[in-house]
Amino acid sequence: MVYQLLSRIFPTRRGKFTPKRIALIRPCCIGDVVMATAALTALREAYPEAHISWVAGPWSARAIAHHPAINAILLTDADMPLGSPLAFWHFTRQLQAGSFDCAISLARSPLMSLATWLAGIPFRAGLDSGGRGFGYNLRVDIDPDAPDHESEIYLKVVSAIAGREFHAYANLPVAKASMAAARAYFAKENIDSPFIVAHPGGGVNPGMRFESKRFPPLCFAELLNRVAEAKGASVILLGGPDDEDLVAEVAGHLTAPWHSSAGKLTFVEIGALAAEALVYIGNDSGLTHLAAASGAKTVMLMGPTDPRRYRPYTRDSMVVWIPSEVGSRGVAEGPAEWRGREDIGIQVAVAAKEILEFLEK
Repeated sequence: MVYQLLSRIFPTRRGKFTPKRIALIRPCCIGDVVMATAALTALREAYPEAHISWVAGPWSARAIAHHPAINAILLTDADMPLGSPLAFWHFTRQLQAGSFDCAISLARSPLMSLATWLAGIPFRAGLDSGGRGFGYNLRVDIDPDAPDHESEIYLKVVSAIAGREFHAYANLPVAKASMAAARAYFAKENIDSPFIVAHPGGGVNPGMRFESKRFPPLCFAELLNRVAEAKGASVILLGGPDDEDLVAEVAGHLTAPWHSSAGKLTFVEIGALAAEALVYIGNDSGLTHLAAASGAKTVMLMGPTDPRRYRPYTRDSMVVWIPSEVGSRGVAEGPAEWRGREDIGIQVAVAAKEILEFLEK
């Protein structure tokens, strides 16, 4: 009710506007940031001469720092930059110092809409869910109960600004230097093709933990074994510094040859590694979105989250979905737990068959 009242007080703006300095705001988290690259690409197509700064936190910025459509990164103090009054004030000052004539917010935060207004940015466009976008003068209404894909929701904002419909897929083009680094890594570690890149972790980002999105380790390993055996492939396991035990648990069940790259590669190197793989297999995580956007043939394992909202937004990806009970607002209501479900093991063979058929396309 308060947000809707504020929406009536804050004025809206109509008419054509051609921005010169754009702040594209999607600070967190990696999966959301990668899905927002579809909107970035559409924005660059709509305004090829504009200077675009992506406003991102230090964790997520590493995923998109080298995107060719970005002119600059405005690095916030944290991936969740509005966590305290002091952080809110500093973030607003950062926006103000950027001399932006346009802010495009892809966050559903009422504080974010307020920050763009307080920063004095004349044209402010963003998502308006239940009146939370009151600070924007171009508000794109979204229905939180509609199972729309995040990338498509973000694209609606760009289309609203430009006055015509735009479409693009999520993308993180792999630079030549990154590909060269990945191939040097293959040679150093004696990794030969074909190989599968797999990430059994995920569900952990600054400010949130949804580890129940992870496919059970034993089932994950069995799925890898079936695909690797059918394709005569080895397995490269990915993970962060805190994933050593998880990677070791999965590796302990592998019959296929395997190699661990946990904690050894940067995001751009992982993207290049995935792009060279037979297939990338991972949970609903930022790293899986990153691999798909880097051009990898990608399989996302999903259950608690809804693929209509969160699947990779790329041409060459598929989802293995073992449905769990999820509220109409998806992860916003908390993911259901799928560890220990008896039917998951039964469905591994079916999933492996689907993946092998996908690889033949």
